[in-house]
Amino acid sequence: MFVELPQDLILFTAGAFFIGLLLSAINSRITSRQAARKRDPRDDRIRSLEAELRVAHADSEKNSTKNTQLEKSLEEANAGIEKRDNVISHQQERIEQLGKNLKESVLKTRELRAELSDRATQNLKSEMKIREVETELEVAQASTDMITTGVLDYSFAPDTEDGEMGATDVDFSRAAGRKSS
Repeated sequence: MFVELPQDLILFTAGAFFIGLLLSAINSRITSRQAARKRDPRDDRIRSLEAELRVAHADSEKNSTKNTQLEKSLEEANAGIEKRDNVISHQQERIEQLGKNLKESVLKTRELRAELSDRATQNLKSEMKIREVETELEVAQASTDMITTGVLDYSFAPDTEDGEMGATDVDFSRAAGRKSS
């Protein structure tokens, strides 16, 4: 069944096998060193592009997070600006309203001053009239007193010309002197 082979042949085959194995290992090391020395420049370019791609991905992620943060801060800034615009417009409306109220109050004040000056003028005129009336009443009262006391009598008085004093005028001046003292 089995063929008997000489022992030298088996040893020789085993030795050749191990020597071939050893030579192939040495050959692969030498060729790998040479292959490493003679790398394809495209491999280097591929590796550098892959490294750049990883860096670009990392930068892209950083920029996307910065972008979201900037968008949030932009929204907050826009909201703040809108609130300030609302406050400013409200204040402008209030200023306009206050300006209108001020103009109205100035006009009203001018009208009231004019009315007050008219009333003061009317008051002065009425006081003057009252004084005239009081003076006329005092004169009428004095003449009534003179008539009742008999100092002034129109029925017996002679007609006198201007500039001359008659007896009745003298009596009237005496009566007025008594009245004032």
